Amino acid sequence: MEEIRPLKRSKELAPLSREHHDGLLFAWKIKQGLANETSIETLCNYTRWFWSNHIKPHFKEEEKVLVKFLPEDNALVKQMFKEHAQIRDLIISLDKEPDLSSLQLLAEFVNNHIRFEERELFAYAEETLTQEQLNEIYKELPHELHCDTEWKDEFWVKK
Repeated sequence: MEEIRPLKRSKELAPLSREHHDGLLFAWKIKQGLANETSIETLCNYTRWFWSNHIKPHFKEEEKVLVKFLPEDNALVKQMFKEHAQIRDLIISLDKEPDLSSLQLLAEFVNNHIRFEERELFAYAEETLTQEQLNEIYKELPHELHCDTEWKDEFWVKK
């Protein structure tokens, strides 16, 4: 069996990768919350909080900073925009019709989307962009946390 080694991200894209780690934790927490039979209200409240404080600003960074250095007709860039829209729509749908299957689907979408960006989109960017372009991306990315509040209810912990 082939060993899967962690991806080494360039310093310039590392801020986005660190945020991806938080996104993977978000997906895991939703799955754990579902397994723990956490109320749908709590899971939706957490999802809205995470959207506002983490996902939305992260998408904005990728769509405004990273993408301006990549060809807009590139298939990977198009896939990123399509997946961002799907995740956005799923989160919005939870306000209208919150249900467990949508939360499960959201967790899977977020997980798969992050894997795609890390393995394909970011790898492509690192291979094709010049060092100057990568440096410019790094300068434009925020290097502090988006959110200064913490989610207190650890619903993902088995009680």
